[in-house]
Amino acid sequence: MRLIIDGDGSPVKNEVIELGQNYQLPVVIVTSVDHYTDKIYPDFLTFIYVDKGADAADYRIIKEIEVADWVITQDYGLASLVLEKGARVFHHNGQEYRKETIDMLLTQRYLGAQMRRAGKKTKGPKAFTQQDRLRFKKVMANLIEKELKLK
Repeated sequence: MRLIIDGDGSPVKNEVIELGQNYQLPVVIVTSVDHYTDKIYPDFLTFIYVDKGADAADYRIIKEIEVADWVITQDYGLASLVLEKGARVFHHNGQEYRKETIDMLLTQRYLGAQMRRAGKKTKGPKAFTQQDRLRFKKVMANLIEKELKLK
């Protein structure tokens, strides 16, 4: 089991790294070369850098994942592809994407894009707070503990 982060713009990278350390799980951050760092990280953390491009990180994540992996992303399109590969996928709020609801989320995304193209204003996501980070970490810690007990 690895924790794989869709790294471009993820507000919970540090929380996932902490979870990986606490539960001795490998963490993989897939991000564009724009976010390159030469900071030294622990051995359980791996960065995979991809070229610039709208979906480059998504394609690399799909290539990398295995059934036992958990992916963290806010991208509904990527989430739907991860679900098809049989891995688990979570939003930054800790909510797990499910096959039963992903079509509805994709439809909402499509309708929002249509409205914006038509000149209508739509609300963006609210700012991610420290409380949101703590909630994410707590939810994920509980899920990881349950998963590890099953093994």
